[in-house]
Amino acid sequence: MKGSGTKPIYVIGHRNPDTDSICSAISYAHLKQALGVNAVAARCGKINNETKYALEYFKVDEPLLVTDLYPRVKDVALECKIVIRQHDTLKHLGEVMRRNELQSIPVTDSKGELVGIVSVGDLAKRYFLELGLQNLAEMGVRYRDIIQATEAKVLVAGDENAFIEGAIAIAAGSAETTVSLLQPNDIVLVGDRSVDTLNKILDTGVSCMLVTGGCRIAPEVLEKAEKLKVFVLVSPYDTYIVGRLLNQCVPVRRIMHAEPICFRPMDLLSDIKGIMDEYRFRSYPVVENGKLVGIVSADEIMMPEREKVILVDHNERGQAVEGIEDAKIIEIIDHHRLGGVQTSEPIYTRQEPVGCTCTIVANMHWHRDIEIPPSIAGLLLSAIISDTVLFKSPTCTAKDKKTAEKLAEIAGVDLKEYGLAMLRAGAGIGGKSPTEIAKNDMKEFKIGDYRIIVSQISVMDPKEVLDIEDKLIEVMKDNCDREGFDMHLLMVTDILEEATYLLYAGSPRTLIGEAFKKDASGTHVYLPGVMSRKKQIIPPLSEAVKRIKPQ
Repeated sequence: MKGSGTKPIYVIGHRNPDTDSICSAISYAHLKQALGVNAVAARCGKINNETKYALEYFKVDEPLLVTDLYPRVKDVALECKIVIRQHDTLKHLGEVMRRNELQSIPVTDSKGELVGIVSVGDLAKRYFLELGLQNLAEMGVRYRDIIQATEAKVLVAGDENAFIEGAIAIAAGSAETTVSLLQPNDIVLVGDRSVDTLNKILDTGVSCMLVTGGCRIAPEVLEKAEKLKVFVLVSPYDTYIVGRLLNQCVPVRRIMHAEPICFRPMDLLSDIKGIMDEYRFRSYPVVENGKLVGIVSADEIMMPEREKVILVDHNERGQAVEGIEDAKIIEIIDHHRLGGVQTSEPIYTRQEPVGCTCTIVANMHWHRDIEIPPSIAGLLLSAIISDTVLFKSPTCTAKDKKTAEKLAEIAGVDLKEYGLAMLRAGAGIGGKSPTEIAKNDMKEFKIGDYRIIVSQISVMDPKEVLDIEDKLIEVMKDNCDREGFDMHLLMVTDILEEATYLLYAGSPRTLIGEAFKKDASGTHVYLPGVMSRKKQIIPPLSEAVKRIKPQ
């Protein structure tokens, strides 16, 4: 809830995260935390086998899963510190509202579960509808409520928790008239009356005699009341005020709105605005598993506090977590081409033409004299090994290799031995379905006028993927049709042979032929020496689209 403290800054990578996306998020969050920033590592997709191996090897927990950044009720809801119980009196309700200057209050039962909501308007409406004394017997009022509301002193006690069974009467006329109107179990309001009159009233079988104006009661009357087991109460207020106070003994549940419109913490603000516009209440309870957890007002949702995020290993809107347009990007740390993410104000960015984002993050630690623990060093190393395919990728730079060697020493691992083990853990299709394979490490790109997604899976034996090529192409075609992409490309990268089988679905196929100078009439082309999406797939496609674009 909004009132629970300062919101963290999410450090998050791209959708369908790879090892660099996850490890750079964890490692950069570590750097920010060391610098005193409330940063939290996050992810917006499932962790693959290679990354899982690295996390388990270095005993680091997975980042927090953040499926989207759309503003939700939890982002604007305030902690609800003041509630009223359904059995509390209207008098108590009014005091709480006046003392705290509230317009409405949620109503709960004894277990803290929401049962209603009550407003100042409900109290005012009841006040104007009161034309006489209420039938408290029908309202479920107890004697203790009368004692509390009228601030009465108990002269003759009884069962204060008992419910009132009779009507309220005022001894305003003669003794004979008053007695004739009283019924057994009634509560009678009396002022300064004679002993004889009071005794006659007790003889009628009333359950309670409420003396107003603080009048004294003769001892013989009290003795008789005690013998007949009649409550005797003395209030300091006059009869008119006591009558008004008795009407305020009614429990809140009698005027509250039962089954109020309420929201859950994870409800999207965009979904609840229409409901608020329709009903126009000032505030709405927020519940979770039936329990009241907060309150949200219509004013609060107009200007919700945006989530703050740091993007790592990407800078394109199509690759970012859902709802990025509703968040506030404060930094970008990346090693890819600039892809068009727009910000409302200048931000800090760090982009270098290296093989891995974690190369940048590691050197940022050293530049700021922040010590890298062995576990974080291991994750940084894992990402560099993954993105450079153990330095075989053309994206690998001397800086990547030098950084990896230094990190391996800190992490206490043999670079080549650990690297091969990690790549082997992530290679192959394992138990993946055709859909999972087709979407593995998937990224979206805008190339010319075309929306293209490029997935990649690294394997030791590409045959296990090519054997199900027909099923993969079917999934890729369906993905294009359903999501509105022009093409879906899948890189099946052979780690041992340092080559890629590029599968493709959608159109225009001439884009594939023009980019790689291959016959693209089938469903895949073989690209020897190609291992990098960033450096060997996207640039040729970007150049080719200029040549095939209609004049």
